Amino acid sequence: MPEHGLMTDEEEKRLVARLKRQDEAAFNELVRMYQSRIYRLTYRMLGDAGEAEDLAQEVFVTVFKAIPRFREESKLSTWMYRVATNHCKNRIKFLQRRARGKKREFDEIADANQVASASMSTSSRLPRPDELTQGRELEELVRLALAELRDEQRELIVLRDIEHHTYEEIQERTGLNLGTIKSRLHRARAILVERVKALQEGGSS
Repeated sequence: MPEHGLMTDEEEKRLVARLKRQDEAAFNELVRMYQSRIYRLTYRMLGDAGEAEDLAQEVFVTVFKAIPRFREESKLSTWMYRVATNHCKNRIKFLQRRARGKKREFDEIADANQVASASMSTSSRLPRPDELTQGRELEELVRLALAELRDEQRELIVLRDIEHHTYEEIQERTGLNLGTIKSRLHRARAILVERVKALQEGGSS
């Protein structure tokens, strides 16, 4: 079975049918196919490896239990992504209620530089990390700034600038119309740039 959900429609239908029969072998196949992608999503949304790993496991348990209600109106991967995103949002709220204070920083986001580069699509100018002597300091500031964004802003940046989903895929997964996605993403990028600049100025004062 291919990785990352690259199945034909017929292969997906067969897998879904087996999952709906509560076939444990099918569930194991599903985990092997999607565990890396789901973990990357939970990690980038939560910014904590331990929390992300635990939550990814919960996502698969939820999928296995809820698969009988999957109406197959969208792709299996799209439905799973929605489940994972909702789990992430609920976990963030839970962590906030427990008063853990500031969200933990994004420790190991390999694509942090891509987020910084994407932010330059706004009118504000943010130097590329490879143009700075202290590139790692900027990368750290980007992590901090991402953690300060609202959940929906962080989600859009993760989807578009880190996961590189198309606007159509984001539209399907969020339920937002195309114009709303573009305007909110533009706003999220602008806020990210301003947060990074504020952190830079605060650190140099």
